[in-house]
Amino acid sequence: GASFFVFSGALKSSSGYLAKSSIVEDGVMVQITAENMDSLRQALREMKDFTITCGKVDAEDPQEHVHIQWVEDDKNFNKG
Repeated sequence: GASFFVFSGALKSSSGYLAKSSIVEDGVMVQITAENMDSLRQALREMKDFTITCGKVDAEDPQEHVHIQWVEDDKNFNKG
């Protein structure tokens, strides 16, 4: 798993990509458009699951999906 995630809202619509993901050191960076960043922020505020589709706009099949999923809190995880 990744140690951290970076979400950047600086991807231009004219880039030809829906979103781009890449590995950065021991984490993941996801570049999305400003509009998608607004949707992501809203989903995080409301604690709702969110999916980012990565790849070229005109590609038949998207290359990757980044899923943000809320799960039950396990307070015993990594305890001790």
